[in-house]
Amino acid sequence: EVQLVESGGGWVQSGGSLRLSCAASGTTFDDVAIAWFRQAPGKEREEVSCISPSDGFIHYADSVKGRFTISNDFHKNMVYLQMNSLKPEDTAVYYCAAQNVVLGCFQGMAYWGKGSLVTVSS
Repeated sequence: EVQLVESGGGWVQSGGSLRLSCAASGTTFDDVAIAWFRQAPGKEREEVSCISPSDGFIHYADSVKGRFTISNDFHKNMVYLQMNSLKPEDTAVYYCAAQNVVLGCFQGMAYWGKGSLVTVSS
């Protein structure tokens, strides 16, 4: 079974940077697409970014384009989300999620991590 563990969340001032990490086990990156979602208090969960390492496909939500960068390390089975120019509205619990590569980034996610809190103060 695929297991995902997030790390790297924390508190940062507006304009600062954080890097989230997602450690994946039970699969290889040839077989899955990996996404980052976030859920802010009182709001619905939204997709932030998604990567399909086997073919290099990458997607970003409009709200984070130009500020966030998703990447993966095949050898370490890790996916990263580098977040720059953070804003208070980026405050949320960030989740790592995975789906079979055949279904890809846009047909729901089958596996979820427990989340990592990011707080951006103004």
